[in-house]
Parts: sequence; structure tokens; C-alpha cells
Amino acid sequence: ASISIYSRTVEPLEYYRRFLKENCRPDGRELGEFRATTVNIGSITTADGSALVKLGNTTVICGVKAELAAPPVDSPNKGYIVPNVELPSLCSTRFRPGPPGEEAQAASQFIADVIENSQIIEKEDLCIANGKLAWVLYCDIICLDYDGNILDASTFALLAALKNVQLPAVTVNEETGLSEVNLKQKNPLIIRKHPVATSFAIFDDTLLIVDPTAEEEDLATGTVTVVTDEEGRLCSVHKPGGSPLTGAKLQDCITRAVTRHKEVKKLIDKVIKSIQPK
Repeated sequence: ASISIYSRTVEPLEYYRRFLKENCRPDGRELGEFRATTVNIGSITTADGSALVKLGNTTVICGVKAELAAPPVDSPNKGYIVPNVELPSLCSTRFRPGPPGEEAQAASQFIADVIENSQIIEKEDLCIANGKLAWVLYCDIICLDYDGNILDASTFALLAALKNVQLPAVTVNEETGLSEVNLKQKNPLIIRKHPVATSFAIFDDTLLIVDPTAEEEDLATGTVTVVTDEEGRLCSVHKPGGSPLTGAKLQDCITRAVTRHKEVKKLIDKVIKSIQPK
């Protein structure tokens, strides 16, 4: 055992390749196997909707806070969704305290693109009174423990949190022009689409492994994230440089993403059903 630990620190890639030759990984998973995945919703009572997702050790929490604002001048019939991904120094030694680093910014942009491309929510549904009043949904996604594949965990937490949101009924009084909020009458958001992200690490330019850990991401020659919805439609492919992918390999990723989508959707449906009043 001491030999394998020694070579894992000195030659991690060679150590890894020995496992990959046997079609397995150091944590015991097969190449196409996801880590144990769990989701809890409604755990942040001060938020309008929240979810905690664990993907192996990677732990992410998403809180949604709703505020009222005037709609954008150029889109008077739309509200806003403002996502933000935080990778604080407490979640991993690789992140420093201070303003958001490159990876956090890239993750925030990825989530913003997922919201836009998937049409998870129609921004028109967030408008209360045309040109006067709309909802702003601040979606804060915070990583509590970082062990790779932040994009899958963040997308999952966002979807679960949005499905947990309850917004009070708001009307605009025609005479006074003031908004009146009825906290007794709350309505869920209309979730139009259910985007799910599935990430792969590319090893030695050819080998695909699913749901990479932080160590696997560091050793990989590239990563690719595929986002699909419940109809098996491709919402987006996120590939930040690295090894090129053949069409056949990409198709393989998409096929596996469609299968993964069904599993994630089942998890969300189950947890939502479990907390509904009987």
C-alpha cells in the first residue's frame, strides 16, 4: 500500500493510468459511474427557495431570494434572474479569500447561460405589472466542499431550489400605484424546462470519465459539460479548451447525459413529493 501512495503523490498520472487500464478509478468507481448524489430542499428558511446538493464530497447550496423591482426599460414585460456562484476559501485550499476568482466567474457565466439557453423560467412569468413591477430572483450558489464537478452540482442545486420557491401574490393598486403583497397567498414558480448538466473529464485526449473529482480534473487533458432537458433536447455544450472531441465521442456524452437526466429528475421529484403536505 505504501508504494501506491508514494507513486500517487509523485506520479499521479501514471498512478491513475494503472487504474484506467483496468477500467476503474482509485475511488472504486467505473469510468461511467457517478458519485452518490443527494438533494435536500427548503433547508434555508430565510430564503424564498433553497436546495443542498451533494455529489460525492462536492457539496453545494443554492438559496433564492426574491425582490421587487421595475422591469427593464427595453423589456417592460420581463423580470430578472441573477445567478452567482461562490467558491469561498473554506471549500478548498485551491481558492483564496477575496474577490471571485476565474473558476467562480466561469461557473457563474455557465449557470447564466444554462438559464438563458434552457428557458428554465420564462422571464415574462416574473412580470407582475407591465412596465411597472417585476420579480428579481437572486440565485446564490455557494460551494461548501469542493471535490470537482462544480457545474453539475450547481445546475442541480439551482433547479431544485427554483422548484422550491414560493412567491407571495402581488397586485398593483390602480389608484395609488403602490404594490400590495399578500404573504398568505403564495404560488410556486412555473418551471418550464428542467436542465441537467453532465460533466466528463477527458484523459490522454481520448478516454471519457464521468463526474470527475478535483484530482481527476487536475490530471485530465480537458473537460466537457453537456446540458439536456427532459425532452432529451441539447441545451448547451460547455467545453473550455483542452483536448478536441470527435463527433462520435460527443454523441456518446449526449446519450449518457440523457440517461443521467432521468436519474436526477427522479431524485428531485422524490424529494419534492416527500415534503409536500399529505
